[in-house]
Amino acid sequence: MRTTLLNSPTSRLRWHRVVSAATATAALLLTGLTTAAHAQATDPSSAKVTWTRSCALPRHQGEMACNALRVTGGRTAFQQQHGMSAKAADASSPSGYGPSDLRSAYGLTSAAASNGSGRTIAIVDAYDDPNAESDLAAYRSQYGLPACTTANGCFKKVSQTGSTTALPTPDSGWAGEISLDLDMASAVCPNCHITLVEAKSASMANLGTAVNEAVALGAKYVSNSYGGGESSSDASYDSAYFNHPGVAITVSAGDAGYGAEYPAASRYVTSVGGTRLSTSSTTRGWTESVWRTSSTEGTGSGCSAYDTKPAWQTDTGCTKRMIADVSAVADPATGVSVYDTYGADGQGWATYGGTSASAPIIASVYALAGTPSTGSYPARFPYAKTTALNDVTSGSNGSCTTSYFCTARTGYDGPTGLGTPEGLGAFTG
Repeated sequence: MRTTLLNSPTSRLRWHRVVSAATATAALLLTGLTTAAHAQATDPSSAKVTWTRSCALPRHQGEMACNALRVTGGRTAFQQQHGMSAKAADASSPSGYGPSDLRSAYGLTSAAASNGSGRTIAIVDAYDDPNAESDLAAYRSQYGLPACTTANGCFKKVSQTGSTTALPTPDSGWAGEISLDLDMASAVCPNCHITLVEAKSASMANLGTAVNEAVALGAKYVSNSYGGGESSSDASYDSAYFNHPGVAITVSAGDAGYGAEYPAASRYVTSVGGTRLSTSSTTRGWTESVWRTSSTEGTGSGCSAYDTKPAWQTDTGCTKRMIADVSAVADPATGVSVYDTYGADGQGWATYGGTSASAPIIASVYALAGTPSTGSYPARFPYAKTTALNDVTSGSNGSCTTSYFCTARTGYDGPTGLGTPEGLGAFTG
């Protein structure tokens, strides 16, 4: 079993943004990325929230890391909202936002109650989570959601080849990622069916094969909460794994702050950035800003070095694919509740963040909105209906020479894209 790495500025995916993949791999091995350090937020209201990365970092070109961050200490926004002390958080009860919070924040309360029946969300991750179904049952029971099991036909777990028995090797870190993804799909679209497709490793080739299998099994909404370095192979990955017209494919923008990652840079996917979500006295009842903990910890964004710009992106500062398209909550300090019991990381209830939370949230919003039109690329839908989004206009995720690449503004910006859901209007087409 692999070692869980703690979140550290030196342990981020920065290397792939400034050097070639081959040089980066060597540098990664030489700089001792097993060095651990707790992440500490710079925002005063969340300064004591700490977390660890769920998955091992990439060590080879074409290898991906999941973008899940598990809170290990401090007082989350949910605890503050409910007057709970940091010491009140333990594995026996939730300490992060739950389904009602997410639906309220994104205008989905009515849609979540009535939509989604007969629609399947696919979750693509690496390795096996032996406790996926039982942990999902515990989450849904806690929040009064309808049962989603293999027996009632709601839940299905398969390998990248579609097998229900020949599953990959289990992995504790990716099991946490899987629980996060399944729980977010459940929170936003409780009436949807869920298919978990497990790749045999964290390579782009195997994860991409799992994406293809998810589509072959009939899923019209496919969530991918992982990323790695861009490379000259991305165009071939695009055509081999992500060019699925009529399917909404969401991908996490990354957790290493400003800089482009793949497959978020694919022109065929909806790239999902991350926000800090807090309650407020506004009419909406919530407020959001760009998620940033430090210069190397926060939502990803940026101008792709390789991927072609899709026709629906009209920003002028980047001639290639710009990340992100839309966004949702990702800051661990304003994180979501997850139930996970597998391996060293799985102790029951935990709070998670990272753009691994925002990607399945957006995939589930697409599912609530309905089946994408035949031949369409759902990544373009929000660009046609920007008024149906919450425009996030404050915060940044790092330093950049072209301001909107890393800084929120009115209208489109890199860290939050066009904004966060306000109902379903921006996700239909």
